[in-house]
Amino acid sequence: MKRFRDGLAAGEIMLVDTTLRDGEQTAGVVFSNREKLRIAKMLDNLGVHQIEAGIPVMGGDEKQVIREMVGYELQASIMAWNRANVEDVQHSLDCGVDAVAVSISTSDIHITHKLRTSREWVLKNMTKSVEFAKKSGVYVSVNGEDASRSDFDFLVKFIQEGRAAGADRFRFCDTVGVLEPFKTYEVISRLIDATGIEIEMHTHNDFGMATANALAGVKAGARFIGVTVNGLGERAGNAALEEVAMALKCLFDLHLGVNTRDFLNLCEYVARASGRTLYPSKPIVGANTFAHESGIHADGVLKNPLTYEVFSPEEVGLERQIIIGKHSGSKAVKMKFLEYGIDLSDEDADGLLAVVRSVTIDLKRHLFDKELMYIYEDYLYERKQPREISK
Repeated sequence: MKRFRDGLAAGEIMLVDTTLRDGEQTAGVVFSNREKLRIAKMLDNLGVHQIEAGIPVMGGDEKQVIREMVGYELQASIMAWNRANVEDVQHSLDCGVDAVAVSISTSDIHITHKLRTSREWVLKNMTKSVEFAKKSGVYVSVNGEDASRSDFDFLVKFIQEGRAAGADRFRFCDTVGVLEPFKTYEVISRLIDATGIEIEMHTHNDFGMATANALAGVKAGARFIGVTVNGLGERAGNAALEEVAMALKCLFDLHLGVNTRDFLNLCEYVARASGRTLYPSKPIVGANTFAHESGIHADGVLKNPLTYEVFSPEEVGLERQIIIGKHSGSKAVKMKFLEYGIDLSDEDADGLLAVVRSVTIDLKRHLFDKELMYIYEDYLYERKQPREISK
């Protein structure tokens, strides 16, 4: 049975990965069926609790790949996304998923200008769809699209009617990323007090606060967090799986049973499959996350990694790098050459450092290992040459 459905500890936080649905809705991103299946397996091996696999009503390859995913009998729950209509839900049930998301707008700006209907119509279609899904015994998340801009009293009514229809949780969607952590904590606290329903945070990164808002929701009592690998998603993306999981582990002391050592492999695979570069400064898994060049920083890390690293690089599949560049110090140079089996004297380290700084300024970048060895060979050659005696 699904670990998502059974044997959960009270208050356990659950990760709901929507890379294959919201992540693929990133402008210009398309996953092949093979890539979707591979990503699902990788997420399952990582320990993600629920995978939002896609939108079955699209038919064709989308429906087929979700059926195949269900056939793998992964440990993770497999959820399918639906608009609030019975036909959509039936397509999801045809795929054999054990969970469905029923999604509809709850903000007046969406109801008036996108749906061009009324609040009553929204409530009617939502409850009808939830009731239909529950008759088949699946887990149901009722989603409030643009919940962060919705009237609070209407949102409470929406949740209450969804719960009465059988919804197991409410997905709070900050669809356009307008929340900030303090407001998030306030509204989620109030919703839980008013409805008592389980809440999932689905946060977007338009102002760079998706992860912070997701964590604020957890602080307020939300138990589910919607994430995507590398923060893929509409516009500026969603809360990143790797950021949320490591923040919960290191900052909240909440261990979700996620195999974080597989993060780099997963993030690199999704980056290639999505055609989106894993940029060097990407939190958690970027190449620069454990790269140290500054002399002060490198010296501190060499003495004790905790001086400039909150967790070890091995925890997420990376390795520590001491970069030799303009801002390096002599101790870093000595350490780097020890990797090559060369024990530099303090005098040679200082002499080489002066050359290194000059070269890196000209090149406008740090130096590669071979370049360092060339500089070292030139340095030794220059030292051996007799100096001309001035007359």
